[in-house]
Amino acid sequence: MSNYTYDVGTDVKTYQQYIAGSFFSTADHIEVLNPCNEEVIALAPRGTKEDADKAVAAAKAAQPKWGLLPAVERAEYLKKMAQVIRENRVFLAETLATEQAKVMGLAQVEIDVTAVYFDYYAGMARSYEGEIIQSDRPNEQMMLHKLPIGVAVGICPWNFPFFVMARKIAPSLVTGNACVVKISEETPMVCLEFARLIENIGLPSGILSIITGYGHEVGQALSENPDVGIISLTGSVGAGQKVMEAAAKNITKVSLELGGKAPAIVCKDADLDLAVKAIVASRVIFSGQVCNCAERVYVEEEVYEEFMTKLLPAMKAVRVGDARTDAKADMSAQINKTQLLKIDELVKRAVEQGGEVLLGGRISSKFDKGYYYEPTVIANVEQDHTIMQDETFGPVLPVMKVSSFDQAIDFANDSEYGLTSSIYTNDINKILRATKELLFGETYVNRENFEAIQGFHAGFRKSGIGGADGKHGLEEYLQTKVMYIQQN
Repeated sequence: MSNYTYDVGTDVKTYQQYIAGSFFSTADHIEVLNPCNEEVIALAPRGTKEDADKAVAAAKAAQPKWGLLPAVERAEYLKKMAQVIRENRVFLAETLATEQAKVMGLAQVEIDVTAVYFDYYAGMARSYEGEIIQSDRPNEQMMLHKLPIGVAVGICPWNFPFFVMARKIAPSLVTGNACVVKISEETPMVCLEFARLIENIGLPSGILSIITGYGHEVGQALSENPDVGIISLTGSVGAGQKVMEAAAKNITKVSLELGGKAPAIVCKDADLDLAVKAIVASRVIFSGQVCNCAERVYVEEEVYEEFMTKLLPAMKAVRVGDARTDAKADMSAQINKTQLLKIDELVKRAVEQGGEVLLGGRISSKFDKGYYYEPTVIANVEQDHTIMQDETFGPVLPVMKVSSFDQAIDFANDSEYGLTSSIYTNDINKILRATKELLFGETYVNRENFEAIQGFHAGFRKSGIGGADGKHGLEEYLQTKVMYIQQN
């Protein structure tokens, strides 16, 4: 047994690395803060290159035997993980809400959907398959097999740490890979609690490691390790570029889900009440810190004034509060001070460039401590303004009037990002045009921006390479081998 500190009554918890099924202490730690009150709530391991290399070495040694198991046997461990999550769902949601200021309702949704995600991929154990291909030669069989890549590394963000952790673990394990997950040092608690909870499910040693530390130390070491078969990262464009650079040395496969600047197009025939409700929900979910939610709005000029008269009171009604103590809060604090100041600087820059703040536009003065920013609406923006081009990742909504649907499409595509988009219209022709002309990995029609686990979450341009979820996400963790079998 480990000396892992996890008692619920402990004021400041000290965590350990979970490597190959065992817990290990580190010499140094990273303070984890509650963003709502800036108090230190935990000490997370500050991982090292040695930790990363140890986890990969254990994974490499354990993977061949794991890969030879029937997929349905590997899937049983995913089912056990789902069961453990459900048995501890409230505790895990409370942990998540505390370490990252996610309102309790959304925190509970993340925990519950993660359990579903493990079950979903367990159910795919019997469904992924190869092919038999017709040969050009007589008496020859051509068989296409899907094999595990070997060691899969998952590098996770801080905004949905628990769910994205599962996004890396579930498809990699069920397809026969061993997995090393590097979780964010900003929000490590819920994932390391998960490691504790699965300690006794019987997972073979070496198959799964969950470690943390700084990206430039642990993430870099994992990315440049020659024994890694795939690196799946969810994070910023800058982080993706560093991973690609490191992976290039070994020609390691990468799957990257990066930033976004999601446009929302409101057409003149749209149901404006529906559009306002969906866009506000898509902007303030997790205090605006979601890469696939609405970051900029284009409204056809015929309905612009009416749309704004509905949008402003809806944004003003958003309740901001402490994630753990305010059950009615719609959003809470930003993850840290750096993020808070970045949002404030972008808003100030918008004003300098001619934008008009109609609501909010400043760090909240309502709270004595914590990293709170007011829900904000900015008008009089232009396409080349920074607020319309750079990812804000906060509760800030710039709105621009456009002269036509064509202009809206052009402006929407005028971005280095291409993750998600949305359109509000009852015109089937516009919807069909958006299918082909909106150059984004996902387009939501007349609904909020939130993906389904059976879909495929992927981006165009600098928003990423590859993707996650569904049967296509499973393919990321497989490599193809063709057998040519000549009969004598």
